Amino acid sequence: MGEMFAQLGSVAAGAMFLWAMFQQYFPYQLRPYIEKYSQKLVSFVYPYIQITFQEFSENRFRRSEAYAAIENYLSANSSARAKRLKADIIKDSQSVVLSMDDHEEVTDEFQGVKLWWVSNKSPPKMQTISFYPAADEKRYYRLTFHKQYRDLIVGSYLNHVIKEGKAIAVRNRQRKLCTNNPSDNWHGYKKSVWSHVAFEHPATFETLAMESKKEEIVNDLTIFRTRKDYYSKIGKAWKRGYLLHGPPGTGKSSMIAAMANLLNYDIYDLELTSVKDNTELRKLLIETTSKSIIVIEDIDCSLDLTGQRKKKKEKEAEEEESKDNPIPKKGKEGESKESKVTLSGLLNFIDGLWSACGEERLIVFTTNHVEKLDPALIELSYCCFEAFKVLAKNYLDLDSHHLFASIRRLLEETNMTPADVAENLMPKSISTDDPGTACLENLIQALETAKEEARVKAEKEAKEKEEEEERLKGEKEGKEKEATAGEVKEKEMSGEKERENGVAVKENAVV
Repeated sequence: MGEMFAQLGSVAAGAMFLWAMFQQYFPYQLRPYIEKYSQKLVSFVYPYIQITFQEFSENRFRRSEAYAAIENYLSANSSARAKRLKADIIKDSQSVVLSMDDHEEVTDEFQGVKLWWVSNKSPPKMQTISFYPAADEKRYYRLTFHKQYRDLIVGSYLNHVIKEGKAIAVRNRQRKLCTNNPSDNWHGYKKSVWSHVAFEHPATFETLAMESKKEEIVNDLTIFRTRKDYYSKIGKAWKRGYLLHGPPGTGKSSMIAAMANLLNYDIYDLELTSVKDNTELRKLLIETTSKSIIVIEDIDCSLDLTGQRKKKKEKEAEEEESKDNPIPKKGKEGESKESKVTLSGLLNFIDGLWSACGEERLIVFTTNHVEKLDPALIELSYCCFEAFKVLAKNYLDLDSHHLFASIRRLLEETNMTPADVAENLMPKSISTDDPGTACLENLIQALETAKEEARVKAEKEAKEKEEEEERLKGEKEGKEKEATAGEVKEKEMSGEKERENGVAVKENAVV
């Protein structure tokens, strides 16, 4: 036994000597070739595959999303079996996060396949002082598995790990209430498009004083949260819009807080008056995250987006003033810092191509005066029956139904936008046995309501028009009477003057 250990010791010492000689004297240019062919040689007898996930990838200034997702996944699933752990409070997290310590190994199992995760770090090649993470110790996770399960691990398992890791990060994060910074703060070392504080508003739907629609809104939000595949199927961005209107104090802000608490979403409070133009508006949208609520409060007061335009006389007066005194006008224009966000830019923000940047978002407008909003914010072109059939196929997977005839008749008799039709075709309850029929019945009811409202509005407008015509007719008759009376009075006055002149002549003649 002693001779065997002596032989093993001499072999190990010889191997270490050869390795030291290799490192010291073997040409550096030939080492990659030696490593390449040695790894090929080892692969014939070593049946395992290793995948390394570096903490910092090519972009040295940002942490790898894959590394962060794996860290979250292992901290929740596999770190319970690790013997050495690290504890830390990560930014934007609401609890202590445990993760594997360096050089620690844990096992995981996926569909009966056993895998090994190792947390490790490699020291820098040169001892330097640097302000950047690239020059520090490089941490990484290494995954090891048998080569016969390559397709399963690379295809399904890694997607499962990344998805679960991101979901764990969302659950553990500290939710944020964000507001947009002026564009002057968007550049430099500490550039920041949004500033945030911890969102800790206590409002919930249980505490909201609402007489109706509370359950309907909760069901709608709950269904929206689970409809990623559904929105992909119907070809729409995974987002939803709400317009909250009413006098001050009716609970619009509390409603937004309750929605955020129900869905566990962040809130981005967008202050439009500090946005210079449409380009900055798109930049702000890109910098928002998924699972968030974008809020634009008091839209009727934020910008001139209510559709009201200056009168022609006012424009002409301004043009004449600019011609008479052009120098002061240039000075005013130079001093003006008003926002140049347009209605078109806002519509593209909420419902155009840029609205598809990200997913699982709510866009909420609030206003005290809904009647002041431009119709383009809440209306589009009207829906015809052919467009309805496309929507019914996309939303309900229906090519025909016995209620289609009634819907066709109502669409010909009243006006409803495709957005409103689609809204009524979306299931609002999970417990409905026949969601297709229920949605079509809701659409018929909405069309009948819209038809009745249009009839009442038309009668009211006709009555107002008739009253206006009678008023104008009365004013015209009054003016004609006044004109006739004025002519009669002028004739009487001229007759009196003639008589006076005649008397004066006669008296002169007598004299």
